[in-house]
Amino acid sequence: MIDPDGYRPNVGIVLMRPNGQVFWARRVRRDGWQFPQGGMRTDETPVEAMYRELREEIGLSSEHVEVLGATPGWLRYRLPSHLIRHDQSLICVGQKQVWFLLRLLGDESLLRLDLTDTPEFDHWRWVDYWYPAKHVVTFKRNVYLRALRHLEPLARKVRMRTHSVLEISK
Repeated sequence: MIDPDGYRPNVGIVLMRPNGQVFWARRVRRDGWQFPQGGMRTDETPVEAMYRELREEIGLSSEHVEVLGATPGWLRYRLPSHLIRHDQSLICVGQKQVWFLLRLLGDESLLRLDLTDTPEFDHWRWVDYWYPAKHVVTFKRNVYLRALRHLEPLARKVRMRTHSVLEISK
């Protein structure tokens, strides 16, 4: 599905541990790392697409996460010209995304990269919240920065809550 301006509707997922680190994954057969993301189907809302992509790409279901928030409206990025497929009937010039901040409930052993016949990722790790904005491919950096800036107050609350619980337990 591509909108009249040439953008493919998409969702992005920032999965966070209680300590504030975020899930960062390497694309299969590539050196590129990114957050989970994926295109929306014509019959899906952004929330429905997010849960589908969450399951397909990293093996988690709704009971494994808490939705902390989302970006309002669409954040767009354009593809570099060499990645635009000009031989298609509808030309996709980029993606428009709604980004979701999720908190992992439970243990990281729930994460699975191999639930589909064509996995998106072959490796993952936890990184500092701002790390992805500096290390994603260049054409996605502005969208990552805008999404992380918008979601950061919600992420800070989780980190503060975890810090408070740790202080109380000492």
